Parts: sequence; structure tokens; C-alpha cells
Amino acid sequence: MSLPEPEILTSIVSRVFRIEDVTMGEQEYLYRFRGQLSVDSIQAFDQLSERVQPYGLTPLFRKENDGRQVIYLVRSLPAPKKSNINVNILLFALTVFSVMLMGVNVQETPPDDPLGLLWFLLRNILTGWPFALSLLSILLAHEFGHYLAARRHKTAATLPYFIPMPFSILGTLGAVIVWKELPRNKRILFDVGVAGPLSGLVVAIPILLYGLSISTIGPVQAGEGSFLEGNSILYLLAKFIVFGRFLPEPATYGDLHPVLYWVRYFFTGTPAPYGGVDVFISPVALAGWAGILVTALNLLPVGQLDGGHILYTLFGNKLRYAFPVIILSMGILGLFWSGWWLWVFLLFVFGRHSAEPLDQITELDAPRRVLAWLMIFIFFLVFTPVPMILLG
Repeated sequence: MSLPEPEILTSIVSRVFRIEDVTMGEQEYLYRFRGQLSVDSIQAFDQLSERVQPYGLTPLFRKENDGRQVIYLVRSLPAPKKSNINVNILLFALTVFSVMLMGVNVQETPPDDPLGLLWFLLRNILTGWPFALSLLSILLAHEFGHYLAARRHKTAATLPYFIPMPFSILGTLGAVIVWKELPRNKRILFDVGVAGPLSGLVVAIPILLYGLSISTIGPVQAGEGSFLEGNSILYLLAKFIVFGRFLPEPATYGDLHPVLYWVRYFFTGTPAPYGGVDVFISPVALAGWAGILVTALNLLPVGQLDGGHILYTLFGNKLRYAFPVIILSMGILGLFWSGWWLWVFLLFVFGRHSAEPLDQITELDAPRRVLAWLMIFIFFLVFTPVPMILLG
């Protein structure tokens, strides 16, 4: 598609922008206009997008370090392709099967040999429905929170892709939706990012409380392959609400004040509370606990994670200064739970860049800023420093 004369584009831009200078580009952009918006940024972007779209162009709104506003005109990307919903359905069906397999709940001792274990699980797979229903309800709420928020803002995104992971503790690695186009501004990026964790928590907390109510308390003993689930502040409070005790309750605090004991145990998972008591969580409670953990992992304030989207919309490019601190903190936590080192690797490879909306001039409004700070508070409530404590 041939471009119009520069004077025509300048005239179009000048309707919403007081132009100070114009530069023609070649690769990264076609035209750059510096100056100041003359109308509201959201209104300006919508109007300008509509007027340059027939020429195959898309505007990008940016700010320079000196505060001056910039509009770039770039060639539009091709329209998003239609997704194959059969892939989503197949992956979801496989995930249901995998999660039910891992949720098998019978009193028999399973065989040691792999084929015998597989047949044992298949034979009892229907007993896994409480765990599967609970966990998948949380994951579905989380992912459809994202999806419906994107649809509300007319931003193309895929349906959730569930990831089956048989013979893992949960039977799944969760699910993801994929942006098919960049969000128009930070408010849309924030709304889509925050909708998932909030929706997931609304479902996870009642499931956790109900699951704990049908769980039992018993002694903590060493055993091959046995473990204690890690604590977040929210999980500790949930156990206190149901049982009236902070669990796991050690046999003795030793020479430490109880507060110091809990601070050490919370961040290190040591010492293992042998001889004390803890809750033996039901499959439903395990699903609720996993939902809280998944929410915490998604709220890690880096890259393409929900927490990365939320903090980027709040702090912009200043968020890059937090990345080394987060990586270092997770590396230290890896001394107590080695799974954090895998997360350090994944975030270092894939998590250094945030999603950048087309319009970076529009900032969050006051209600969204309040909600963003609330989500930061929620992150500290759900974060689990040591997700798993091995007892074997």
C-alpha cells in the first residue's frame, strides 16, 4: 500500500497533536512527530488510529526522557489469524485426564513398579474428580478472567491453552492465553493482567477453606516421598481460621521466641517440625493451596507474568531496575527450595521484557492505581518462599 504525502499525514496528526518537529525514518518507524497532545490521550489515540488505518499505518505513543511526547507512525501488522479451537479442547481434555490421574485418592498402597502404578491409577481414576474439579475450576477462573477482560476491551487473545503434566504433583503446569495483538494502552494491559489473579483467588479461597474443613490434623513424621506444603501468609491464616492454630505446630520452639521461630520457618522451611502436628490436607485443600501458589507465581513482578504487567503499568520502564533484585532474591531462596533456581533461569531468559502497549502516554487512572497497590499487597499475602518441604 502506497503512503500518502507527508503533508497529509502531518495534517492528520496535527488534529490531536501540537507538532514541534517531524522526522522521516526508514526501518523502526516511518515518521516521528515530537510535541504535545492537544486532546485526551485515549481519545487522541483512537482518532489517530482510525484515520491512519486506511493507509496501513499504526500510531505508537511514547514519552522521551525529557517528558516530551512522541508519536511514531509504523506499518501495521497483519490482522490476527483465527485460532484453531480444537487445539484448546484437546489440551484441556488431556489436562482433565492428567489431573484426575494425579488426584487419585484411595487407601490402598500403590505398587512400586511403573506399569503396576499406571494400572493402579487408571483403575481408580474416577476418585480423582474432587481434586480435578477444584483445581481446574481455579485455573479456568484465572485464565477466563484474562480472556474475558481482553474481549471486553476488544483486544484479540486466544482461549486458554492448558498444559497437561502427568506424573507431577498437580498433573498440570497450568494454562496460558496468548495475546494476538498488542494492547492499546496501559489501562487495558492492567485490566487484562489483574483480571486473572483476582478471578482465580475468588474461586481458590472458598475451595481452600472448604478443603481444610474436611481435612484432619496429625503428627509430622518422616517418610519416603512425604512432604509438607509450604506456607504463605494467606495459607497460614486460612489454617488458623479453620483449626484455630498456626500449623505446622512444632513439638518445641527450642530456645527461640515463637515469632522468631515462625519467621525462620516461613522463609527457610527449617527445621522440619518432626514430632509436631500439621494438617493432612484433603485433595480439595491441596487444589486450593495450589491455586494460591499459582496466583503467587503469576504475580511475580517481572516480564510477561501478570505481576510484571501490573507493575509495568504502575512504574513504566523503571521496573527494569527491580529485575536484578528479584533474580537475586529468588536465587537466595533457591538455597531452601531448589525449584527457584529453575525460575531464575526461566525469568532470566524470558522475563526481562514487559509487554509494551501501543500507547505508553496514557497512565493508570486513580482507581486502577489503588487496585495496583492492592495487588502488590496481595502478592505478599500469597507468596510462598518455600513451596515444598521434603520429609523423606
